[in-house]
Formats: sequence, structure tokens, C-alpha cells
Amino acid sequence: MTESSSASTHKPLVEARHHPFSSLVHVDISALTHTGHRRENNEDQFFVAKVTRALETLMTSLSPGDVPDRADELNYLMVVADGMGGHAAGEVASRMTISALVALALQIPDWILRADAAHAHEIERRAREAVQQVGSMLVERGRQDASLRGMGSTLTAARSYGRELLIVHVGDSRAYLLRAGQLQRLTRDHTYAQMMIDAGMCSQDDPTLSGVRHMLTNVLGGAIEEVEVDVDLLGMEDGDRLLLCSDGLTDSVDDETIGGTLQRALSSREACDRLVQLALDGGGHDNITVIVASFEFPPAASA
Repeated sequence: MTESSSASTHKPLVEARHHPFSSLVHVDISALTHTGHRRENNEDQFFVAKVTRALETLMTSLSPGDVPDRADELNYLMVVADGMGGHAAGEVASRMTISALVALALQIPDWILRADAAHAHEIERRAREAVQQVGSMLVERGRQDASLRGMGSTLTAARSYGRELLIVHVGDSRAYLLRAGQLQRLTRDHTYAQMMIDAGMCSQDDPTLSGVRHMLTNVLGGAIEEVEVDVDLLGMEDGDRLLLCSDGLTDSVDDETIGGTLQRALSSREACDRLVQLALDGGGHDNITVIVASFEFPPAASA
């Protein structure tokens, strides 16, 4: 005689475990852009989005535990682009940079939402390749339309993968991370000024750099056929605050003031408002764009 027990009947045949690290992270994001006091139009653009994958069981004949009731993965994507080219070309370049990047992402059939060891290399490869494609698209558009010839754009982007953060960078917009009261710059400016500083020819505050601070050595579009894309994947900690910004902020506000402002702000919205106002008070010579994101990790996502 064969006997069966309720315990064996309801034991899951497959361990249907799901560890929704990314969906448990609380992210407070805000973004703000301003034309400034001197420019007629705004050539900066920003983009903030949620990237998700979700499954919710509505009905099933399976036993409890065979499949999850709900499974979610949630990433946040943030992008700042600063266009150049004169007249309306700069605005077209920054708009096209972001819209083309989103269009390319939507064409990928298998989205990766976890930056574990098995996927980290592929995440970086895809990011670098997509941005290079955008650069080629800008160059080609400039060839087709004489009024847009030479247009280009910076690109500084961040994507959260739960506890991991991907930084993608071209140009002189910047990414900063405030951690435990200390501000870290996550990107390196692609300018002649930075090249001279790196070579030891002058210091960061040398007045002789004023004429080359905005001469880009690497940019999407322009006359650059093959763009170099900086890609970095780093771990985050509870309480981290991320800033992406165009040079309209960093030209007018020094890093110490930026760090203090991020530290004192009670919310991402307050941080954005204060940073833009500081840049305007400093002259508002250029368009100003900021994105601020604050991260809180519950114990379940920090284990």
C-alpha cells in the first residue's frame, strides 16, 4: 500500500525563490533644468525613468510555493545631455542623444536588471556600444542636414541595479556621489583643461585654463567618428545621494558648496532647487540641469 502525506504533496518541486533586491530599495529622485540668465534657449535635456520586470500570479492550480505570488525587479535610469552646435543644433543634439538612446534600449529583447557577476561585463558592453551608436547617428544626421553639421552632445547617465550603480559618461557633464558627508566625483571631464591637469602641466585652479575649460576632447557627434565611452559599475551604500549635472552648475558652483548643499537638503527636490538657484546666483551664464537621487536600502536588500 502506498501512503502519501500532505507535507510531501505541498512541497515545491522547484524552489521558486525570488530575491527582489531592487524593488525593495527606496529611491527619491528629482530633476530640474533652467535656461539661465544669458542663453536664449535651453540646450540641456534630462531623462528619468523606471525600468521594470514584473510577474504577478492571478490564478493557478499549482500548490503554494511552486511559483511566487509576485516577483519584481526595478531599476532607475537617469540621463543628462548638454548639446552644442549653435543656433538650434545644440538643442537638437541633446534631444536626439536621449531619444536615440531610449529607442536603442527598447530594441533589446532581453533586458538585464541585475548587475551580478554573471551579467556585469555584458551590461558594460551594451552601454558602451549603445552610446557609440548614438554618436554615429549624430554625426550622420549632421552630414544629412547642413544646418546641424558639427552638432554634438555630452552624455552622463546612471542606472541603478539594486545595490549596484552603472555610470556612463562622455564629455564634461558630471556625476557625483555624496556618501557619509563626503563628495566624490565619479566622472572625469573630457576636456583639454583636464588633459593638462592630468599631465601635471597646471593645477585645477590655474587661470590659464580658462580658455580651454570647455574645449571637449571627446563628445557625441561633432567631428568625432569614434567616441570613447567611460563605463563604471560601483556598489552603493545606504544613504548615498547621487547628482548628475551639466557644466552650467559646476562652472558657477564649486565642489565644496555642491557637497554641503546635498548634505543639508532634506529631499532630492530641495537639493535640485538649491543647486539651480546657486548657479543662477553665480551668474547663470549657461543652461543648468541637475538630477538628484537619494537611496535607502532596507535590511533585506543589504544582506
